Amino acid sequence: MRRRHEKGRGSGGPAGLTAAAATENAIEEAARPGWQARLTLGFERRAQTTVLVRREHYGPLRVQKALYPEGPEVCEVIVLHPPGGIAGGDRLDLSLAAAPHAHALLTTPGAGKWYRSGGRPAQQSLRVRVARDAVVEWLPQETIVFDGADAQMHTRVELAAGGMFCGWEILCLGRTAAGECFGYGQLDLATRIESEGRPLWIERARLSGGSAWLDAAAGLAGRPVSATLLLAGRTVPQEWLDACLALPASDGLLTGVTALPELLVARCLAPNAETARAWLSEVWKCLRPAALGRAAVVPRIWNT
Repeated sequence: MRRRHEKGRGSGGPAGLTAAAATENAIEEAARPGWQARLTLGFERRAQTTVLVRREHYGPLRVQKALYPEGPEVCEVIVLHPPGGIAGGDRLDLSLAAAPHAHALLTTPGAGKWYRSGGRPAQQSLRVRVARDAVVEWLPQETIVFDGADAQMHTRVELAAGGMFCGWEILCLGRTAAGECFGYGQLDLATRIESEGRPLWIERARLSGGSAWLDAAAGLAGRPVSATLLLAGRTVPQEWLDACLALPASDGLLTGVTALPELLVARCLAPNAETARAWLSEVWKCLRPAALGRAAVVPRIWNT
C-alpha cells in the first residue's frame, strides 16, 4: 500500500523552500497518482431491524460490520478511509440510501485530514437519499484542513416525504495543536438539501488561506474551528429552538441556532475542535429525543 506522509518545510510555508526544493516537490506531487475511492451503502427496514443490504466499495473506502448499540431499529456503521488522509489528486465519493422506515447512523473512527495539495485539488462528495419515513444521521468526527490544502467538499441530501436527515461538519483550519494556521490554500464547500425536489438549504462557501475574512468579526472571528449541524425534514417547533438556545457555551465559543421551514441550523465558532464537538453533541442530544423519538446514544468509537 502506498504510504502517505507530509514533507517538512520551513516555517515560512512555500517561501521557506529553496527554488530547487520547491520545483522538486512540485514535480513529485504532479507525478503521484491520487486515490480514487467510492463507497455505496444501502439500508432497509426488515421487520423491526434496519439492515445494511448494500455495501459496495472501490479503492480505500469501506465499512466493517453493522453495529446495533441501540437495538435493532438503528443500524450504526463506521466509515473507514485506511490511508488516513486526503492528498492532492484524491477523490472520495460516498453514496448513502435509506429505504422506507430505515434508520442509519454513520460516523468515522477519528479525525479526517486534508493534506497539503501540492498544486492539485482533492475532492470529497457525499450523496444521501432518504426515503419515506426513513432517517439518516451523518456524524463524522472533525475534519482537519492542513495549511496548503486545496479541498472540495460537496454534500447533497434528497428527502422523500417524512424522511429526516441530521448531519454535522466540524472544520479545523490548520493543525492548531502544532501551532499551524491556515495561511495558504483553499477550501470549497457546497451543501444542498432538498425535500421532494424542493430546496430546503443551499449553501456555498470558499475559504482562502491567509484571507482577512478568517479574522474578521463578520467571518470566522479569529476562531480556527467552525461547525454546523443541520436537522432537515420536520417543521421546527419553538420549544426545540428554545432548548438549543438555552444550552450553555464555554469561554471562547460563539454559537447560533436558527429555525427555517423544515430545517434547524446550529452553528458555532470555536478555539478548538473538542469545544465545538462538545457543543454540537449537546445540541444533538437535545434534538434527537424530540425529533427522532430516541435517546441520544453516543457512538462508542468517539471515546476510543
